[in-house]
Amino acid sequence: MPVPAKLRPMAKPVAETRAVLGPGGNRVAAVAEDPKRRSEPQKQRKPVAAEVPPLAVRSGASVDSTSSSNSNSSSSGASSVKKMAKCRRTLKGVVGARAARPVSLGAEDGGVSGPLKRCDWITANSDPLYTSFHDAEWGVPVHEDRKLFELLVFSQALAELSWSMILQLKEVFRKLFANFDPSCIARFDEKKMLCVKVNGKPLLSEPKLRAVIENAKQTIKIQEEFGSFSNYIWGFVNHKPIRNGFRYARQVPVKTPRAEVISKNMMQRGFCSVGPTVIYSFMQVAGMVNDHLLTCFRYRECNVIADTKTDFKPKTEETEVKHEGSASARPS
Repeated sequence: MPVPAKLRPMAKPVAETRAVLGPGGNRVAAVAEDPKRRSEPQKQRKPVAAEVPPLAVRSGASVDSTSSSNSNSSSSGASSVKKMAKCRRTLKGVVGARAARPVSLGAEDGGVSGPLKRCDWITANSDPLYTSFHDAEWGVPVHEDRKLFELLVFSQALAELSWSMILQLKEVFRKLFANFDPSCIARFDEKKMLCVKVNGKPLLSEPKLRAVIENAKQTIKIQEEFGSFSNYIWGFVNHKPIRNGFRYARQVPVKTPRAEVISKNMMQRGFCSVGPTVIYSFMQVAGMVNDHLLTCFRYRECNVIADTKTDFKPKTEETEVKHEGSASARPS
C-alpha cells in the first residue's frame, strides 16, 4: 500500500524590507505586511481643507478649500496661496490708502465750507454787535492815533462794562469824549468831567473818568516826543503784529511779559489804569497781537490785512534817535 507523501509545510512569505525614519536617522527594518491589507484596495484620502486666514475672510477673498482629486488639490492649493498673497497686498494697499487719505481743509487752510468757524467765545447766543465786532474789527492792526486812544479807553472800561455794552454805547462814548481827540479831552475840567453821563448816571466811575483825562494829556506828550502815539506803542512789537496761533480758547492769556513791559513804561510816563491786563486787551483789539484761534476764519484774514496794510508809515530817523535815547521806552 503506497504511503501517502508527507505534506510539506508551505514556506512563509519573506517579509519585505522598508526604510523607516527612526529617531536616530534612516534605518532598515523588517516590517511584516498583512496579506489582507495587500488585497484591500487603497482608499483615497480626502485632501485637507486649506486653512483660510481671517484676513482673507474679512476682506471677502474666496479660497478653494476642497478638491476632488490629488491633482486638483495641488492646483487649488497653489491658487489659494496666490489668492492669499493677493489678499494681503490688497489689504496693505487699503491700509496705506487710509493712512494717506487727505485731511479736510480747515479754516486756517482756506477750505471753509458751510458756516464760518469763529473763535470759541463767539457762540450762537452772542450779541450780534459783538459778533460783527469780532468779524470786522477785533485783531485788525490800527495805526491812527485817535482810534488807538479810543481802543485804550474801551480796554480800560472793560473793568466795569462788557464788550457788548461798550459796543452798544460806542456812539455815546464818542459824543461825550469829543470823538476821542486827546487835545480836546485834555482840556476837560471838573465840571465837564461830571457831565459825562448816560441817562443821569456816570458813563464810567470817577477814577476811570479821571484816568481818561490824564491819559489824554500824556498821549499829547507822547505825540510830541515820538511823532505819534502809534509810533510809540507799535515800537514795543517792532511795528509788526505778534501772531500767536492758539488752537484753544484756554491758551489765550490775559497778560504777557511784553504787556507788563508796556504797562510799566506807560505808568512811568504818567498814564493811569494801564495795568498788564488792560494793556493786553488793548494789544488784542488794536491788532498788535493776533489772538484769533487757528480755527477761526479771521486768523488768516487779519494776517493778510497786516501784510498789505499801507496806511502806516514807519517812524522817522528823529523818532528812532529818541527811542534809543530813552532807555525806559525801549520795547522788549
